[in-house]
Amino acid sequence: QVRLVESGGGSVQAGGSLRLSCATSGYTVSRFCMGWFRQAPGQEREGVAGIDSDGSTIYADSVKGRFTISRDTAKNTLYLQMNSLKLEDTAMYYCAASVFASCGWRLLSREEYMFWGQGTQVTVSS
Repeated sequence: QVRLVESGGGSVQAGGSLRLSCATSGYTVSRFCMGWFRQAPGQEREGVAGIDSDGSTIYADSVKGRFTISRDTAKNTLYLQMNSLKLEDTAMYYCAASVFASCGWRLLSREEYMFWGQGTQVTVSS
């Protein structure tokens, strides 16, 4: 079975940083397109970053230049480094794993991901 477990969320002041982790089991992070999503109260879950099997990355315009997605193949873990955090970054953040080798040079939709973690909360205050 495939399991994804997020960690690293918390409360931080605007301008601060957090690093989210997504530990996987029954999965190989180096072989597939994976991504991070977020969902604020009353809003739809939206993709913020993706990485495919060759290491290519893609970001939503709202986080470009501030967030970095990466992976550690030895640990089978996906990461999201979040810098210069803004109030509007406040959301539940979810790790997602696909069965596609490529993200297709785009952010995959939530329907295209097969596996999901339970989420980790990020709260940014002024």
